[in-house]
Amino acid sequence: MIYVTGDKHRDFSGVHAFCRQNGTTTDDLMIVLGDAGINYFNDGRDDEFKRYLSKIPITFFCIHGNHEMRPWNVSGCVKQSFYGAEAYTQEQYPNIYYGIDGQIYNFLGIQTLVVGGAYSVDKYYRLAKGWKWFQDEHPSDEIKQDVDRAIEEHKNIHVVMSHTCPYRYTPFDRFMTGIDQSTVDNSTEKYLDTVDKRVGYWRWYCGHWHIDRTVDRLRFVFNDIIEIGD
Repeated sequence: MIYVTGDKHRDFSGVHAFCRQNGTTTDDLMIVLGDAGINYFNDGRDDEFKRYLSKIPITFFCIHGNHEMRPWNVSGCVKQSFYGAEAYTQEQYPNIYYGIDGQIYNFLGIQTLVVGGAYSVDKYYRLAKGWKWFQDEHPSDEIKQDVDRAIEEHKNIHVVMSHTCPYRYTPFDRFMTGIDQSTVDNSTEKYLDTVDKRVGYWRWYCGHWHIDRTVDRLRFVFNDIIEIGD
């Protein structure tokens, strides 16, 4: 089975309970739509957390969020073949994979385009507190070129999975209070608008906004765990 869920921010207790209740194995896949938080501290705390995740009977596939490191900056991360494309992983944690933006994965015959990244609206608060903030949280111009190339080369993209949503689907009711919206960089959402116009997808899944909601063909996922079927 293949499942999709939203931002976990290092709290996988619900996922762990779900796996126990449903008798999953590492042949099953849990897709996390960004901000899994697995690569966050870049020290032994991350290794300890990965050892915990390694004991959960499922394989994790994590799209890049905004509150975590890019996998290529993580020591020991290498590319491996994964569901018809490539993903990053570490040899010592063989059930944890990190998606590569612009790759198209074949999940049960469902051609799935991955596009991670977003802006941290709490950027200046995090910096003031001395918390982690990652300068490469947005998809770079090079990443966008990879995504554009994938769209041109693959005419049958069935599903898009991203961290944030296209700008036209922005859930304005979820804006954080006290944030000056004129300082918010929504360039990733506006770029995803161009993806939305070019891809005739069946379904789009995204996280980031901490809601469970369906709008048109787009599904925001946070706490829910959804089975990807036929």
